[in-house]
Amino acid sequence: MKLAGRVGSMGRCRVTVRRLQAVALALGLGLLVPAVSAQAQAPEARAQTQAGAVQLQASVFPPDYVAVREAWRPSDARLLASDGRELQRLRTDFSGRRGDWLPLSEVSVALQRAVVVSEDRRFYEHGGVDWLASASAAWSSAWGDGVRRGASTLSMQLAALLDPALRRGPGGRGILQKLDQMQAARVLESHWTKPQILEAYLNLAAWRGELVGVDALSRVLFQKHASGLTFREAALAAVLLRGPNAPLPTLVQRGCALLRELGRPDECQGLRGFTQAALSRAREARFDTPALAPHWARLVWDAGLADVHGEIRSTLDRGLQAAAVQSVRRRLGELHGTGVSDAAVVVLDNRSGAVLAYVGSSGALSEAADVDHARAIRQAGSTLKPFLYGLALDQQRLTAASLLDDSPVGLDGGGGLYVPDNYDHRFGGWVSARTALASSLNVPAVRTLMLVGPDALADRLVALGLPLDRGGDYYGYSLALGSADVTLLSLANAYRALARGGDYAPVNLRARPGAAAQTGVRLYSPEAAWIVGDMLADRAARARTFGLDSPLTTRFWTAVKTGTSRDMRDNWCVGWSADYTVGVWVGNSAGASMRHVSGVSGAGPVWHDVFDWLYRNHAPGEPARPPGVAAQAVVFGEALEPARTEYFLGDTAQARFAPPDAQDDPGRPRIAEPVDGTILALDPDIPWDRQRLRLRAVDARARPVTEARWFLDGAPHGEGRDPGLMADWAPRPGAHVFELRDAQGGVLDRARIIVRGGRFAIEAEGAGRAPSVESGVPRHENAQPETPVDRRVRNDSDAQGKH
Repeated sequence: MKLAGRVGSMGRCRVTVRRLQAVALALGLGLLVPAVSAQAQAPEARAQTQAGAVQLQASVFPPDYVAVREAWRPSDARLLASDGRELQRLRTDFSGRRGDWLPLSEVSVALQRAVVVSEDRRFYEHGGVDWLASASAAWSSAWGDGVRRGASTLSMQLAALLDPALRRGPGGRGILQKLDQMQAARVLESHWTKPQILEAYLNLAAWRGELVGVDALSRVLFQKHASGLTFREAALAAVLLRGPNAPLPTLVQRGCALLRELGRPDECQGLRGFTQAALSRAREARFDTPALAPHWARLVWDAGLADVHGEIRSTLDRGLQAAAVQSVRRRLGELHGTGVSDAAVVVLDNRSGAVLAYVGSSGALSEAADVDHARAIRQAGSTLKPFLYGLALDQQRLTAASLLDDSPVGLDGGGGLYVPDNYDHRFGGWVSARTALASSLNVPAVRTLMLVGPDALADRLVALGLPLDRGGDYYGYSLALGSADVTLLSLANAYRALARGGDYAPVNLRARPGAAAQTGVRLYSPEAAWIVGDMLADRAARARTFGLDSPLTTRFWTAVKTGTSRDMRDNWCVGWSADYTVGVWVGNSAGASMRHVSGVSGAGPVWHDVFDWLYRNHAPGEPARPPGVAAQAVVFGEALEPARTEYFLGDTAQARFAPPDAQDDPGRPRIAEPVDGTILALDPDIPWDRQRLRLRAVDARARPVTEARWFLDGAPHGEGRDPGLMADWAPRPGAHVFELRDAQGGVLDRARIIVRGGRFAIEAEGAGRAPSVESGVPRHENAQPETPVDRRVRNDSDAQGKH
């Protein structure tokens, strides 16, 4: 406890007067003041452990009882839900472990009796000083067995707890200081009632180790509320007051003696084991204290949002928070053995920016439970695609019905060839932008970024609050596939901008229940944001990758996007309804790869559970279509996609969409693999004779071709084989040219490649190895070290069960 001591001349005069009064009383009765043993006065001697518990500016003694009670501060801050119920306790003061201030009515009668019998059996009879006990202690000290006995009453001990000047120092308490304490106890008794004195003493006294106050004692050592303490527990607690650091045998002996005095001798049986078990819990968590939001409690505490009482009134919904925590534990249990051990969940209110649920880790399942994974930097994967397509729509570079070429493409990455691939390693030819976004196809996204530009996308992502620390040139075209690092909290809030019709506003940490709608900054037009949401809510459009029935499908309108980072280290699912935005991350703290887990099988089920809880009693409506969005019936040439009603910005509407090269020459073959400009490196970890390069040719509609032949360096290759099938070639070091020729020998397409690893090949041939027909694909080489191009996101891994 920390109380302002008396200073200056007034304080010295007050001490002198008090001492004179106490001396007169003592001399008038002819009593000696004994020296008090350190062990008997341990609660006072250890009062310094309560620093920070109470902050009072008292000019007189005693301070007001109500002021002392109101000034009490637990060592934990309390995070409250929007309905006022407790969600979390956060340790903020490590000078002592203090609980709540408990009124005497909430303290077991057994404990009250045990403390009075052990510390001050005539408590209800004396006026602050037990002269009889003082005389007995003085006699025993002077002429008795030499054992020092304490005579401090509960009032005297409380006076020392309230006034730092009365506390026992390292050299013990002198006679004058003892006289001061006696007089202070008499003054205290004249202002406070006996129940107030006992209540304050039980709440301010130090018990064992860092435990201060009866609430901390009972909830930690005995794992129950103080009102439920039994006589055995009360006896142990009382003897801890007499010797907080006494060894186990001493505590058992004293506890048994006290139980006999209390008329409970049978409770001595098994007391040693009981005492040992209780003391072993000295550092355990508090009993029956909810621990639903530790990471959010730390975040808002660090933001200085606690009031003077250490309470933080938050916007977290207690039921939603508990449901999110339960879903994380259940779903991660279902993923046991897949390398998944952690998850994080964020739920935002679209209007106010308030946080309604915040799960920072999976708790006991986590390898780093204290790490806030909702604010940890992780690779975004395909979750950045909606912002790319929204930007392209706003710039009117494409529409939702525009056709994008889903076929192999090789891009110069400044030191190597960047070759994006789809998750399922298949290409669909010409697809609409709607299908490309909803089904999370990688190559169309890269082609869209070629229209928009990496710098423009990077600038937009930064404006959305995502923590990109480099420009678009650094990430290159891999930015379309999520090579940038983000946090779940910032990503969910960026999606909230789309849910708000393109209006961005930061997360509102200071929001209170019922907060008003935020005013934001316009980053997307309402029309583009609405169309992006309509594309992400289209179950038929995402069926190519996810099927018609998956955790992404809800019984009400939601727009959702998944993502998986390179090597399947991070797994995302983020989406919104008209009212809420929900973001989920799944992975593990160490950053190791997951096995057979994608956005729809990892994060998707948790996302679905959260939305199901939010709308458990009703279903939301769909967002209203902005006036600037025009509806138009469209058809697709070559029957690429079914006819439908599509939505357009402004005057971009048209009725028919067909691939340009299909119109000009629908049957013209081309080389799909290898891509022109590819650089290959023979892998020294794979036997040389088992490495193969796959050869594949398709027409303009991505169909296998049958009337063309392969040529390698001017000579026929794979004569008699269908080039549309999986032809292959055993790579040889050097520069090579593949050609696809028609029946008349005309060159239809050409691909130049370079194969490196000559020394390895020569050594392998010298060892007598011969090429075999078993397949194996040589490793693609990228000469630019550790850049986002090198960290290419080759597999979006958004589909369940496709690896």
